[in-house]
Amino acid sequence: MAVPKIILFYAFTPLADPEAIRLWQRDLAESLKLTGRILISSDGINGTVGGELRDVKRYVRKTREYAPFASIDFTWSEGRGDDFPRLSVRVRDEIVSFGAPGELSVDENGVVGGGTKLSPEELHELVARTDVTFFDGRNAFEAEIGRFDGAVVPDVATTRDFVEQLDSGRYDHLKNSPIVTYCTGGIRCEVLSSLMVSRGFGEVYQLDGGIVKYGETFGDAGLWKGSLYVFDKRMSIDFSPEAAVIGHCYRCGTPTRNMRNCGEPSCREQLVVCEEHATATACPAHEAALALANEEAPRP
Repeated sequence: MAVPKIILFYAFTPLADPEAIRLWQRDLAESLKLTGRILISSDGINGTVGGELRDVKRYVRKTREYAPFASIDFTWSEGRGDDFPRLSVRVRDEIVSFGAPGELSVDENGVVGGGTKLSPEELHELVARTDVTFFDGRNAFEAEIGRFDGAVVPDVATTRDFVEQLDSGRYDHLKNSPIVTYCTGGIRCEVLSSLMVSRGFGEVYQLDGGIVKYGETFGDAGLWKGSLYVFDKRMSIDFSPEAAVIGHCYRCGTPTRNMRNCGEPSCREQLVVCEEHATATACPAHEAALALANEEAPRP
C-alpha cells in the first residue's frame, strides 16, 4: 500500500560548491521520484519534497551521508501523493529570500548572531515567567487562518518586505521587550531573528522547528490558534480535530480555514475563501478589473 509523505528541512552551513550540491540533490531526488522544491546557496539548503515513504526515507538517509547535512532535522507530515507538480532544484543567492544576502553570516554551527532557540517546552517556560511578544515571521496572509495568540503580524506580502518593515522604525518600541519569532518550520526565523538582533532588538528568541514542531508537541492545547498554511496542494493543515477556525471568507465573512490562489493566473495573491465561493476566486483588484472590462465590452 502506497504511503505518501512530505518532509520539510533546512540547514545553514557553508557550501563551497552549491552547483555541485544542486546536481547531486537533483539526481538523488529524481532517482527516487520525489517532487517538490529544493533551494541551495553558499549558506546551505532548504527543501520541501514528497513521495512514497520508502523513497523519502532513502532520500533522508543519503542526504545525511554528506557531512555538512548530517544533523539536518527533517520534519515529517502526511502527503496525498500529488502535493507538488514537479521537482525543482535550484541555486539561489539566499535559501530564504529576504533580499539581504550580505547581512547573513553562517558557519558550521549555523546562523551567526541569531536569536536564542527555544523548544516548544522552553517557550512555555518563558511565557510562564515573563510577558513576551510573538512576532510572526511569515507573509501576512498565512496568519489569517492561524497564528499565536496576540502575535504581531507585520503587513508583508513577501519575505523580502521584512527588511523595510524593520528599518521603518514601526517596531522600535519592542527593542527592549522579549520577542519570540516564529514561522512554519523555523527557517525564516533563523534569518529574521538575526536581522532583528543586528538592528538593536535586545532579547530575541526563535521557536526551534517552527509552528510544525510546536503543533506536533502541543496540538491545539497550547498557545497556537487555528490552521497552518502550507506551500503545497494541501494549502493548510490542522494539528487536531479541535483546531479553531479563525479565518473569514474575503467575500462573505463566513468563518473558514480554506485558502485558494487568485483565479487570475498572473496573480500570486492567496485568499481566504469559503467553500461556497471557492470556485469563483479572484482578488479584489482582479475582480474590479474584470467588472470594468465587462462594463466596457461592446454589446451585440
